[in-house]
Amino acid sequence: MSKVSYYTADGLKKLKDELEHLKSVMRPKASQDIAEARDKGDLSENAEYDAAKEAQGLLEMRIAKLEEVYANARLIDESQLDVSKVLVLSNVKIKNQSNGMEMKYTLVAESEADLKTGKISVTSPIGKGLLGKSVGEVAEITVPNGVLKFEILEITRE
Repeated sequence: MSKVSYYTADGLKKLKDELEHLKSVMRPKASQDIAEARDKGDLSENAEYDAAKEAQGLLEMRIAKLEEVYANARLIDESQLDVSKVLVLSNVKIKNQSNGMEMKYTLVAESEADLKTGKISVTSPIGKGLLGKSVGEVAEITVPNGVLKFEILEITRE
């Protein structure tokens, strides 16, 4: 059984664009590489041909995987999300209770997580610990090196 993944409109568009690029640009290129290698002579001792065939196989596996993910992708309807609790697509401002440091994160689906841009996965330890909390609550989150306490300062949507 395939796993359903939830995406924002941007995340779903990126997934579709990557799939289209692989099908329309990379697949014909792989076929061309095989044809060029085939033209170079004896296939039994042609390492270039073997490499091109292997690259094509890996490309086809990637395309099949992305097609499966895309088929099971669901778009998140932001209008139906409760703004009083931390949910997927929430912008959360938190304060670390031990050092007083404030951070702001956006909780997103696992496939869209990017810490550099402040997007953390709802399946990460911090993401899981924040889900369902309201402003003023303290989330106690178990991480590999202990327990962190974060106070929820603000929850917004963009």
